[in-house]
Amino acid sequence: MEHELPHLDELRALAYDLWPSGAGLVIGGYVDDEVINSIAEQTLAGREKAGEIPTVPIAKWYSRLEKEKHRLESEWISLASEVRVYEEYCTSFVIRHDDLAAAQVDKALAVTNFEAP
Repeated sequence: MEHELPHLDELRALAYDLWPSGAGLVIGGYVDDEVINSIAEQTLAGREKAGEIPTVPIAKWYSRLEKEKHRLESEWISLASEVRVYEEYCTSFVIRHDDLAAAQVDKALAVTNFEAP
């Protein structure tokens, strides 16, 4: 595994510096469904607003959203995500595969999902 993630120890040290309270983190893995859903909604809305795609009728929004989620799942990877300690929110840090390969970590996103208590 070290050859796949040569800087894993540094990433862990950074994570522990950011979350010294002991709140758990999961390093790497697939992007959580809630996170990819949020990215897909924002992407679709942005593409509509920019005129890249025609306005999606409300009746077809969810099927279009599912297609967008499927497309985006292959583009994004999780850098780290919080183990849900607080029921109100959870943050994940995600990045596109191409940006990670190019070491463009400034293009990573922090996505926080909020839930009503």
